[in-house]
Formats: sequence, structure tokens, C-alpha cells
Amino acid sequence: MIPSNIAIRQARLGDADAILALAELNDADHGGELTGHLRGEAVIETIQRIPCIVACERQAGIQGSPPVLIESLAGFLLAWEKAPSNPPFIRAMLDAYSGGENSYVYGPICVAAEARGRGIAGAMYEELRRLLPGREGILFIKKSNEPSLRAHRKMGMREAAEYSFEGTEFIVFAYK
Repeated sequence: MIPSNIAIRQARLGDADAILALAELNDADHGGELTGHLRGEAVIETIQRIPCIVACERQAGIQGSPPVLIESLAGFLLAWEKAPSNPPFIRAMLDAYSGGENSYVYGPICVAAEARGRGIAGAMYEELRRLLPGREGILFIKKSNEPSLRAHRKMGMREAAEYSFEGTEFIVFAYK
């Protein structure tokens, strides 16, 4: 169960900058595991097309009447429709396992370092499934990323395929 000061909700356009900032902190250039770089226009477009999820930590801000609540992004989970415009590493995943006609691409999912281990990733996953009932989600994880592999197996996702892209080995997971 997530802490009571964490709100899981559908992403809004106003969340895009915070999503991009958290993604940058966790990309390969900064020692993280995220593959590729998110572009602002792509994040905005996907938020408008398909449900994406954020986890926000609420904290009391400036005292007053009424008190001000400050939200900071604790995590995000993006979803994407399958399309010819998907980046090459996504197209390589879909070549290995494309899923059903109505399936979508899950990820990236990212939880801020200080918020990890509190059930946030699982709560965002459950909210996405609630908003996209009956649709198959497809994702990839680097074979070397043991924490993410463990977390996604714990969420009940199944391994569907493996593939290599630019010298990196990936496992494709799927769920419905």
C-alpha cells in the first residue's frame, strides 16, 4: 500500500515538464536505466492520446488560510499507441513481439530515487490497467536491469520474447 501523501492519477499536460525532468535524471547519460530520451512534444502527444499515469507526493506548503498543498512528481508511467513513428528500439521490440491488434506500448516507468520501495510503481501500473481495461500492454526491460525485472515479474507480467538492439539484450514482457 502506498503512503497516504502519494496520489496516483492520470497525467495532465501540465505534468509534462516534471515528467521530462524526472526522466532525464534517470536516463543512461545520468547513470540510470531508461532507454532513449523523451521529447517534450512526444510526451504531450501521448498524454493527449492515451492514459498515462503520474504519482504525486503532496506536502503542506506555506501556512495560511486555507493551507497550500505542494505536489512534487514521485513517478510516472507513460503509455503509447503502436505506430510507425515509434522509435527504432520500440519497433525492434514490436518485431520480437507485437501483441494483439489493440495492444499498446507500456513505459517508460520511473519512480524518483527517494520514493522507491513504497509501492508506487505497482500502484501506477494498476491505475493504467484500470484505465485501459482488456488491452494488452507490451514493454521491454534490459536483461541487466534486475530491479526492474523483479518488479515487473512481481506485478504478474509474463515474458513474451527476447531481442537485441544495438548490442543490448532486452526481455519483452506483456500483460492483459
